Parts: sequence; C-alpha cells; structure tokens
Amino acid sequence: MSTETVNKDILRGGQFLVKETKCEDVFTPEDFSEEQQMMKESVKEFIDREVWPNKERFEKKDYALTEEVMRKAGELGFLGISVPEAYDGMGMGFVSTMLVCDYISGATGSIATAFGAHTGIGTMPITLYGTEAQKKKYVPALAMGEKFGAYCLTEPGAGSDANSGKTKAVLSDDGTHYLISGQKMWISNAGFAEVFIVFARIEDDKNITGFIVEFDRENPNGITLGEEEHKLGIHSSSTRQVFFSETKVPVENMLSERGNGFKIAMNALNVGRIKLAAACLDAQRRVITEATKYANERVQFKTPIAKFGAIKAKLAEMATACYVGESASYRAAKNIEDRIAIRESEGNTHQEAELKGVEEYAIECSILKVKVSEDTQKCTDEGIQIFGGMGFSADTPMESAWRDARISRIYEGTNEINRMLAVGMLVKKGMKGHVDLLGPAMKVADELVGIPSFDIPDYSELFSEEKELLGKLKKVFLMVAGSAVQKFGPQLEEHQQLLMAASDILIEIYTVESSILRTEKNAKRFGEDTQELQIAMTRLNLFNAVEKISTKAKEGIVSFAEGDEQRMMLMGLKRFTKYANMPNVVALRNQIAEKMTAENEYCF
Repeated sequence: MSTETVNKDILRGGQFLVKETKCEDVFTPEDFSEEQQMMKESVKEFIDREVWPNKERFEKKDYALTEEVMRKAGELGFLGISVPEAYDGMGMGFVSTMLVCDYISGATGSIATAFGAHTGIGTMPITLYGTEAQKKKYVPALAMGEKFGAYCLTEPGAGSDANSGKTKAVLSDDGTHYLISGQKMWISNAGFAEVFIVFARIEDDKNITGFIVEFDRENPNGITLGEEEHKLGIHSSSTRQVFFSETKVPVENMLSERGNGFKIAMNALNVGRIKLAAACLDAQRRVITEATKYANERVQFKTPIAKFGAIKAKLAEMATACYVGESASYRAAKNIEDRIAIRESEGNTHQEAELKGVEEYAIECSILKVKVSEDTQKCTDEGIQIFGGMGFSADTPMESAWRDARISRIYEGTNEINRMLAVGMLVKKGMKGHVDLLGPAMKVADELVGIPSFDIPDYSELFSEEKELLGKLKKVFLMVAGSAVQKFGPQLEEHQQLLMAASDILIEIYTVESSILRTEKNAKRFGEDTQELQIAMTRLNLFNAVEKISTKAKEGIVSFAEGDEQRMMLMGLKRFTKYANMPNVVALRNQIAEKMTAENEYCF
C-alpha cells in the first residue's frame, strides 16, 4: 500500500455529514484496476454460463444445482476472494470482495444468498475471530468450496434481539467439550453445510458465545435438520431449522472468548450489510436491461412502449437509483479498504484491522443496506409494471426477481433496525467526540435566527449549485436531529418514528453526495461531454432527495416542536431546501431513458 493512501486524510465513519469531501478522494467503479476488471468479467461470464440459463431450475427448488454452482465457484476461487493467501484464499482487498459479491449475485437470489451466507457469515467469523489452529483447520476447505458454512444465530424468540437466544452450551464434567442444545431457524445453506457457526449461552452469561460446530451427516452428533422452508422467494436457497441435542463440541472450538458471541454477531452483520448492498446492484442492472429490451419490443398503439413518457419515467428512475447505489457502495468499500490498510501499517493484525476498519463505517453500512435493498425492491416492482401482464407471469424473469428482492429488506437486520442504528450510532459518535456534531448543529441554530443572504452565487461551474444545496441538506439533518437530541437526550432512542425520519434524511444525504462526487470526478478526468447522462441522473436524484428530505424533516419538526420553535424550524427547512434554479425533471428523465432504449440495456 502506498504512503499516499496511508497519509490521506480519510473521513471517519459518519464524518461525511460535517466535513467536505473532494471528488478526487472518492473511489468510483471507473477506478477499478485492470485486475478488478478481469475479475468482474470472469464472474459475469460464470454467472451467464452457469446461472442465468438455469433460472427456471432455481425457481423449482433445485437445491442440488445451488450446491453444484457453489462448488464450481469455489474451484474458480470466488469463495476465497477475501480469505488470506495463508489459508488458500486470494487475499484480495475489500473493494474486490464487494465486486465479486456484486456480480455473482444478480441472476438469482438463491445463489446470492448461498454465496453471502457461505463467504460472509459462514467463513468470515473464523477468519476474523478464529485461532491459528482453527483457521488452518477450517478456512482452506471453506475458501475452496470443499466444505460449506452456515450461521446459526436466529431462534424462534431471538431475531432482531439476537442476544436473547435460549440455546445452551454446558461444559462437560471432564472439561473437554461443551454440550449444545437448542433450536435455530432460518439457517441458510443448512441443507448442504458441514461447518456451522453456532451461538449459545454458557450458564447465565449476559452475552452469548460463538462455537465452530462440525456436521457429519453419517455421524450427526445430536444435530437434526427440519424440512426445507417454503419461502416467498430465493426458492433454491436451502433454508432449514437446525436442532441441537447435547451436540458435543470440543472446548478448542469456542470462537474467540466466552461471552464474545454478541460482538462477533454484530461485526459480522456490519460486513454483511454493505455486502448485501453490493449483492443488490447487479440484480438491478439485469432487471433494468430486461425491462428496457421488453419496452423496445412491446408495441402498443403502433408504438414501442419505450417511447411513451410513462415508461421513460420508470426506466430513468430505475437507472438513476442503481447508479446512485453503486456510487455510494463502492465509495464506502474503498474507505473501509483504506482504513484496513492504515491499521495494518500501524501494526494491527489483518484480523484486528479488518474488524476495526469495517466497524468504523458501520453507519455507512447500515445506510447502504437500507437504501439499496429498497431501491432494488422498487426496481423489480417497476420491472413487473413495464412488462404488464407478462410481468406477473412466472415465464418472464420479473416475477422471480421481485420475490427474491423482498428478503433483502429483512436480512442482516431489518431496515427498520438499520435506520435506527444509523442515527443512533451517529449520535453516540458525536457524544464520544469522534464526529463533531455539536459545533455544526449550534451554527445551524444560530443561522436560523440570523438574516439570510439573498445574493445569488455564480453557478457556472459544474455542480456548484448542487453542492451548495447538498450543504444545506446537511443543515436540515443537523437542525432536526440536533433539536431532537436537545429535547429528548438519551430517551431519543424511544422515539422510533423520529429516528426513522432522521435516518431517511441521513440516507439521502450520503447517497446524493456519493453520486455528485462520482460524476464530478469522472467529468473532470474524462470530460463533461462524456458524462451527460450521469450528470442528468445525479441532478434527478438530488431533486428526488430534496423532496423526500423536505417531507421527512417536516414530519419530524411538527411532531416534536411547537409554537415559535416550530415556525422557525419550518422556515429554516424551506430555506435549506430551496433551489435557485429548479431542474427540468421530465427532460432529465427523457434524456436518461432515451439513451438506455437506444443502447437497449442499462449502460452506465
């Protein structure tokens, strides 16, 4: 890693809200190295050969096909991208792991789920928390797809409240092993996994403990599996209950330390959240391409429906959301990769560096999980609408894409939990002094009682007005969240609807900024004329964000402020969400959609 990267002043997690980022300092998909481009093409070719032609088989619950594709992915090295070379992995950086997750996940949610469960929560806890002996014993086989992993955390009574699990681990009289008993549910890959990460409580410990549990079907050791679950989507993802009845686990198979299971689970979720955002991206690209092709082919009233304004609006909004999600996801991934590299250069082990690197950007991980999963659901819904009656048919890919997308809003912590986490973590960082929220919030409060400037700046430079408006949107968050914190203090977490509204504002700010910075960077190096459509998408997204932020902020203000305070904040909101020059939204959508229909695909 270069000294330049080490010394670069990388924003800490959450600081995007109060510090300016230069476009030169963000990573974009246009920055992929030659090696990463080759990896991307390799994964796409694999999916187009092994998965896309077999979509019908995946919809008919062909679990054996999922296992077969996963083994082939292991042989090609795709399951070991993030695993260090010492354990037979490829040892590639965080951006490359995101890239593989992105392009391997788009054709069917069944493979996306199997891949994510195996590489993320199935393998990663051992890589990051395991002893050297544990890593040498288990990780190489997992990295090469010789064995598969599963993650046993959720129980009938322990979902979002993961630490409330009832599964017990009892130390044997001779102290050589634990006896694990309990029930786990919604376990992805359970039908073909041989290595389970199992969370159980020892005695009356406050926190659960993690264990590595081997499953040999010929010698089940007290492990039994329920039947395959009947699910709305991800039909060929093996999902079963797992029952443990005094399952013997050697004491040396405890993962990390006693009582450290909750921490392992939470850190695994942080990584899982940003990876889930990546896993939703190529699904959007494929849906948009299929919808564009159909709109060009489908003729009504003697005209391809792609030429109708209502369809153009849908295609443009779908493409814009995908471009924005991609911009934000890879920006955050590179921040994490750089933070990991900095920690390693300071003497941290790879395990410590990766754990702390991801934890640093937990806010961004939650933001991305919510934003991209919801955009994917909307994308697939609009895909069905463009196909019309055919979209409702299982003979076209839209129906299965819509069903597969639905789980993304539940995985890795529900979107409601992640919304509240994002704001909660930001407030805690502010209280610890890791992000200076108090100073900027007080400046905004002073600005509300001051006289506004009526000067119209020079907006001739690309995105100068958009960046000014972005700065004002940050003031909206500081105004609303700052006042809410002042009013409710530590009890703010009890006001979930206010947290949700604040979170929606925060999500829009991060993703708006990410798209502006990506497009600005590419316009500077490739020329504005090469980025006309990206500029249009960036402006369309900002317009949508301003509308959403205005609504959510108003909802918050009228719900906790009264009288003069309320009037003053509503006036401030109007000032902070005001354009000098409103964009022509219909023209922007038409420009984006017409490019796509000309190319007959998502082409950005």
